[in-house]
Amino acid sequence: MAAPANQTYLVDTNGMPVLSGQYISPTNDLGSWIWTDKTFDQQTCQLWKAFMIPDSSPIVKARLVVTADNEFTLFLDGRELGQGAEWRELFVFDLSRILKPGQHVLAVRAFNSTEAAGLILGLRVDLADDRIVEVKSDSTWRIVPNNGNRWEKMTRADDTWPAATVIAPLAGRPWWTKPVGVNIMPTPQQIKMYFWQAGWFQIMLLIALSAAVLISFRHMAQLALHQKEKRLLQQERTRIAREIHDDIGSRMTQLVLYGEEAQNGIPVGSETRLQLVQICEEARRLLSTMDEILWAVNPRRDTLRDFTAYVCKYAQASLKHTQIQCLFDVDTEMSAVDFNLPLRRSLLMAIKETLNNAVKHSEATELRLQIKWQRPGLVVVVQDNGKGFDPMKIGSERDGIINIKQRMKELEGNCQIVSQVGKGCRVEFNIPLRRQRQNLWTSIWNTIRFSQLTHKPKKD
Repeated sequence: MAAPANQTYLVDTNGMPVLSGQYISPTNDLGSWIWTDKTFDQQTCQLWKAFMIPDSSPIVKARLVVTADNEFTLFLDGRELGQGAEWRELFVFDLSRILKPGQHVLAVRAFNSTEAAGLILGLRVDLADDRIVEVKSDSTWRIVPNNGNRWEKMTRADDTWPAATVIAPLAGRPWWTKPVGVNIMPTPQQIKMYFWQAGWFQIMLLIALSAAVLISFRHMAQLALHQKEKRLLQQERTRIAREIHDDIGSRMTQLVLYGEEAQNGIPVGSETRLQLVQICEEARRLLSTMDEILWAVNPRRDTLRDFTAYVCKYAQASLKHTQIQCLFDVDTEMSAVDFNLPLRRSLLMAIKETLNNAVKHSEATELRLQIKWQRPGLVVVVQDNGKGFDPMKIGSERDGIINIKQRMKELEGNCQIVSQVGKGCRVEFNIPLRRQRQNLWTSIWNTIRFSQLTHKPKKD
């Protein structure tokens, strides 16, 4: 028969194929023909063998010779080395580059088309100290059931795997005494292991990915909890605003009406009537304060647009009965971005204090209120044309200005006060409107406590 393209023939004096170098003949290292104990046509046989190469001396050369009746696929440590499909020929593999000291596994998947079946193999490893390690096909091989999974990579034989059966010795019938050809197989190259292919890297990557997934799930759970807490807080604030308006507000209005009715039967100028007038006025101021609390508590007002409208309305009402004319400079399309309760409450108190100072001390005739949405924050400017003052001469008794600056500091904003004697005063507030971390449980608890204080049972 014609020789394959990768076939190399070297013939000795008897016409026997040989290999170059120290190997006289490819058949010198072969074992016996082995197979499972039963043979039949169209049969697959899986053979397994573990062996050890000592690490006391380097490997000089390693050669494996094999053939099977009729076909085979050869594996070393789970890596496929090559295939053969002619039992009359030998297939030679040079393993010098890939074999290392330590434990190894040879595995062969062989296929029998018809009639006789067998596998013959020989591995010779030459060490630098002149020792030789040999692995031959014999009864120490194990037969792996065809339903075995990843058997070619297993480093230890299962107890249920039976031993191989020696069918015939080398040159025994019905096989050849001399092979008709020797096929020098392509030399297997050493597998380059990159760091991302290493087991430690893959384990670390798996751990990192698992941690990332767990962190993502944790953040998703926190986000879901955050949304739920926010809904609960808004529901509680809505309920409190409704109860303040429906219960306390209506009662305060009733007290004012009772006081006004009681005045009708009392002479004008009497002390009792003056006291009733004071009580009614105080009740009206209390109603005004309650309106402010309702605005602050109501979650529907948690936008920058609503805050701007409320501040302008408040400024107009505060300066209505004074000589100060109020001018507004407000963005026509104010953003509807969320402006939560702590921010708008503190900023409103700071603006109120500034307006009160202008009314009490400035002697101004004109006041300009400017509210601008400048990403990423809000700028509020209160400027009057009054008598002004020297900021360096402000004493510790001016608690209002100190409180304003403290409020801005708590909001992570700033307050700038510019004034000169005779040239008015300019107060500028800058508030960042980034999303801030809050302890929502604390907010809910404070809201519930306030609800309990304003919802006490009535006394008879």
